[in-house]
Amino acid sequence: MMTLSWRRNRFKNKAAPKKARWKWPALFSGWRVYARRGALLLVLVGALSALTWALDRPVRVISIDGSFQRVSPGQIEKAVAPFATQGFMSADLADIQRAVETLPWVDHARIARRWPNSLRVTVIEQTAAARWGESGLLNTRGELFVRTATHVPAELPHLSGPEGSSSQVAKRYLTAQGRMLEAGMRIAALRLDERGAWEMDLDSGVTVRLGRRDVDERFERFIRTASQVIAHRLTEISYVDMRYSNGFAIGWRNQGPASGPAKHPDDTDA
Repeated sequence: MMTLSWRRNRFKNKAAPKKARWKWPALFSGWRVYARRGALLLVLVGALSALTWALDRPVRVISIDGSFQRVSPGQIEKAVAPFATQGFMSADLADIQRAVETLPWVDHARIARRWPNSLRVTVIEQTAAARWGESGLLNTRGELFVRTATHVPAELPHLSGPEGSSSQVAKRYLTAQGRMLEAGMRIAALRLDERGAWEMDLDSGVTVRLGRRDVDERFERFIRTASQVIAHRLTEISYVDMRYSNGFAIGWRNQGPASGPAKHPDDTDA
């Protein structure tokens, strides 16, 4: 019996690989996509510019809002007027805000557009917390916002100190006043002299001398101890001197100073 076998011809010619077609670089082949995107962007920019131009009509109304005591609406309108000529859309709100906030007694201003042709200006006035020097005024943050006020409220505490020390004095006052109110007293004046010594007057007329050293510790000692001693005799006392390492001295009205703890040389800072 004959058996037939078939063997694959290993020497059969293989098909030649096809030659790859030459292609344009991706940058050039996608130029249509970039062109369409660019055209769309130009259309959007043009439409936006046209819309802005159409809406940029002159400002006809300036509305002013706020509780006015020291600032007049006329002052605010005068500060805003030069910017209103720029148009409803092109008016720079940040520039307008800065112009309004340069006015005396203006603490903060908010500017907003109101369709179709008006600007709304909301003004918050400064709150005077203390008098500085002869006629300056400090706000509740201890900032000197008026150097020469035409009217200084008599009820304001009087702070003073060397040139450039207003922030330092105001900070100590704002911190100390809260503690004094808790103790049933109020600071009427606080002074820092050229040597760096602190002194405060109470609304009862008593002067408290704190000196230059360990001022915070002396103030706390006054609150804890001295204030309890003088509480019922304030009208008889001229001053309380806290410049002692282990106590304090009291000066009585129409009398000499009371005897206090002996001072050591390192305690003297008068």
